[in-house]
Amino acid sequence: MSIILAEHTMLNDPAHVRLPFDPKYNHGSAFINGTYVDLDNAAIPMADLGFTQADACYDVVSVSKGYLFRLEDHLERFESACAKFQLTNPYTKAQTTEILTNLIKQAGAKEAYVWWAVTRGFMPDGGERINPKAYENRFYAFVVPYVFIANDEQRARGIDLMVSKQFIRIPPKAVDPTAKNFHWMDLKLALFEAKAADKEWSVLCDADGYLTEAPGSNIFLIKDGALYTPDSGCLEGITRKTTLELAAQLGLPLHVERVHVEQLLNADEAFLTSTAGGIMPVNSVDDRVLGGKPGPGALTTQLHNQYWTQRWDGWLGTAVDYSSPASV
Repeated sequence: MSIILAEHTMLNDPAHVRLPFDPKYNHGSAFINGTYVDLDNAAIPMADLGFTQADACYDVVSVSKGYLFRLEDHLERFESACAKFQLTNPYTKAQTTEILTNLIKQAGAKEAYVWWAVTRGFMPDGGERINPKAYENRFYAFVVPYVFIANDEQRARGIDLMVSKQFIRIPPKAVDPTAKNFHWMDLKLALFEAKAADKEWSVLCDADGYLTEAPGSNIFLIKDGALYTPDSGCLEGITRKTTLELAAQLGLPLHVERVHVEQLLNADEAFLTSTAGGIMPVNSVDDRVLGGKPGPGALTTQLHNQYWTQRWDGWLGTAVDYSSPASV
């Protein structure tokens, strides 16, 4: 069994190809605190604390073949993140859905990366800055054509991963990783570390050597036919959740628990999961080819292909009605 070339399908299959759109939305569409604009003219005020202090939470949902995937799960996770950071989305779930759907239609995107955030907003005067209720939280969103962390070629051969030696993940007692946030410096520097080591992606551990997550993605490993993924120190990813459900469909034993880096180094197979890429096979970790032979393992390939096949059949999808225009 070979890896489905999802990117090729998205770019060439008529059921996936972008619909006609106003040329000004070529790079994407955006919603800036109440106003719809093309992405090239979208701007955030410099005094917004989301910009100056990374004071925000966000989420990302994807569209493929015209279906928003697990939209309700993403909306619920976003509401939970807002509560954890004492932020308030100025829009209801229904209003948020309408905004995101309008942006998708404006961009003509049947394959889309859909991002939205709530920031703290502007700093209030005087002593009120210590009162979270004194802030007017602001909402931003944008839609661009679908983005892959790992393209077809990388997924077909498996990516070469490294475990960061210089950085650990921000501890959960500092910044809650289950609330999707802008605190990416540890993740970003680990990516630069991987580049310097001639690797394609990185994964970070906690201070005790247990796996947490990779930049923008969760990590899984397979050993003796069983699936393992960390239970803490990481985002509760929607693609992670989907993978666990797919693995259960295949009857794989599941272990959501603390996973030490040594288990990854000795795994038979491994892969990353993300909204921006789905299931992404790993070829090697720290120059160690997993399973003794290059390329994606059999179970990883099966999970990868099942993920895209079921998505394109409409599984857990919310269809976008492209026949009606965006209501802006």
